Amino acid sequence: MIVCSCNVLSDGDVKACLKPGPDCPRTPAQVYRCLGCSPDCGRCARTIRAIMDRALIDAGVEPIASCRRGCCPAALEKAAAEPRL
Repeated sequence: MIVCSCNVLSDGDVKACLKPGPDCPRTPAQVYRCLGCSPDCGRCARTIRAIMDRALIDAGVEPIASCRRGCCPAALEKAAAEPRL
């Protein structure tokens, strides 16, 4: 399904960016960069966020509304390992 008609991005394109690792996108803007484009009208940002949240749930990770800690298990592990000041 096309989720961004400006950049012709599908839900599959978005999901493909969400592989665990240090470069895992944490925001819709980072998903755009991962896919080599930028938002145009921005109407798809909520849909991209919903796809990101669903991918987290499917991976057994609770979505973080503000994305302060990361969007994937690897990012969460990295955040947990960082020293707290």
